[in-house]
Amino acid sequence: MAQSRVTDFYARRRPGLTAPRAKSACLTPSPSGLVTPQFTRSSSRKRARPSTEPRNDQPSPPARRRLRLPGLDSCPSSPAGPSSPADPGSPVSPSPVKKIKSTTVSEGPGLSATPQQRDKVPSKDSISELQSCLRRARKLGAQARALKARVQENVVESCTSDAKVPTEQPCVEKVPAYQRFHALAQPGPPGLVLPYKYQVLAEMFRSMDTIVSMLHNRSETVTFAKVKQGVQDMMRKRFEERNVGQIKTVYPTSYCFRQERNVPTFKDSIKRSDYQLTIEPLLDQESGGGATQLTATCLLQRRQVFRQNLVERVKEHHKAFLASLNPPMAVPEDQLTRWHPRFNVDEVPDIEPAELPQPPVMEKLSTAQEVLARARSLMSPKMEKALSNLVLRSAESSSPGSSNPALPATPPATPPAASPSALKGVSQALLERIRAKEVQKQLAQMTRCPEQELRLQRLERLPELARVLRGVFVSERKPALTMEVVCERMMDSCRAALSPGEMEKHVLLLSELLPDWLSLHRIRTDTYIKLDKAADLAGLTARLAHRIHTEGL
Repeated sequence: MAQSRVTDFYARRRPGLTAPRAKSACLTPSPSGLVTPQFTRSSSRKRARPSTEPRNDQPSPPARRRLRLPGLDSCPSSPAGPSSPADPGSPVSPSPVKKIKSTTVSEGPGLSATPQQRDKVPSKDSISELQSCLRRARKLGAQARALKARVQENVVESCTSDAKVPTEQPCVEKVPAYQRFHALAQPGPPGLVLPYKYQVLAEMFRSMDTIVSMLHNRSETVTFAKVKQGVQDMMRKRFEERNVGQIKTVYPTSYCFRQERNVPTFKDSIKRSDYQLTIEPLLDQESGGGATQLTATCLLQRRQVFRQNLVERVKEHHKAFLASLNPPMAVPEDQLTRWHPRFNVDEVPDIEPAELPQPPVMEKLSTAQEVLARARSLMSPKMEKALSNLVLRSAESSSPGSSNPALPATPPATPPAASPSALKGVSQALLERIRAKEVQKQLAQMTRCPEQELRLQRLERLPELARVLRGVFVSERKPALTMEVVCERMMDSCRAALSPGEMEKHVLLLSELLPDWLSLHRIRTDTYIKLDKAADLAGLTARLAHRIHTEGL
């Protein structure tokens, strides 16, 4: 296919224009079908200018010409042929579709527009098909809208059902991890550990008691404003009246609270005529009524009483938890030395604050109802009756919302129950025996004294220490070794970090449990250890494991 050149534009624009050089092999035919004039070769490279006189066979070109497109040849609105120039005053085709479709320009005489590319008038069949498609689309749109409305109704119902759950069980703000697992991070042997919020309250009571003792011992009136500032400086925590109410709930006989006025404050923010909450320590309970000052011994006794009251409150929740187990457990409170392993101490509910004395209500006309009550004598009986009816109606409408809500009962913590699928095929008698043994083990663990706990920890280390001790005698190749040498070698080889005195206690316990394998001989000031190297170490380890199991129960 021949490619058109830029210089052909000038030939179409001005038919009489001659090119500077003509090539017979690369001539591009004119799209309008005009015969290209013959070019003459001249010796000079100067382009020949066209003749100013118009030719006889073609009319003179107008000042402006409109581009003729081949697609408009069959259009009835353009009677002129493709070879005749377009009239500048001729009207533009009114159909925009025809303009778009006729933008394909043939670039050669043989490349004319195909019949598929020409404009076609839609028939009646195509119009009926379009109408049927439109009706079908409208029907599908109606079905889609109905389905969408049905889905929205289902979503609204599910949202309303989900919204009812938080009203019954309000979500509690998640506390930080150092508060939720405070009991697990306590050093030392496990015991009756208090929750984190209870320990913070005990520390607040200690700080408050210290500030109150300082002010009371120098005969100064103790106010809540003074105590609040001192406690916050000591603890770097917020101290409010709610915390004072919690202290009163735990230890009701610790202070006497009153609302007094005309108390010197030496502050501009508090007026002398304002009521203030005053705190007075009660000393009759601790010292028999003779003491007038808070001494260090008295402060220590009050602190111990406060902590014991907190422990008693946690024991109540622990007792409710044991009763909710399956099977339920009952442990005497005087024998309880630690909490149940599944009892989450840090999730114990907070202490409800007790009610503190409030300042008396001063008679002030601050609402419209009080003003109307004062001006009742100036009103007519009819207006007075209407206002009284309005007050009664407003009181009835607000009475359901103003009722005091009951305090939320603390639900007993329930242990995670095993799924039925996990216990499928297991006999019920076996499950009962396993549960009874587990309850017995937990009961023994909760009532174990600290000395038994320490002995059990030593027993758990004995199997490893027995292997280490035999290796020491095998490496030394001696029938007897002193206690100091044995303890030093075992400290270097044992995984646990033990002191020489603690290691000696383990060796003594080992000789007590296995006298046929390990024997002690005291000669003068030294103690010698003899070991039976031919004894079976596996059998000795089994004996120790059996002893640990029996004492652990």
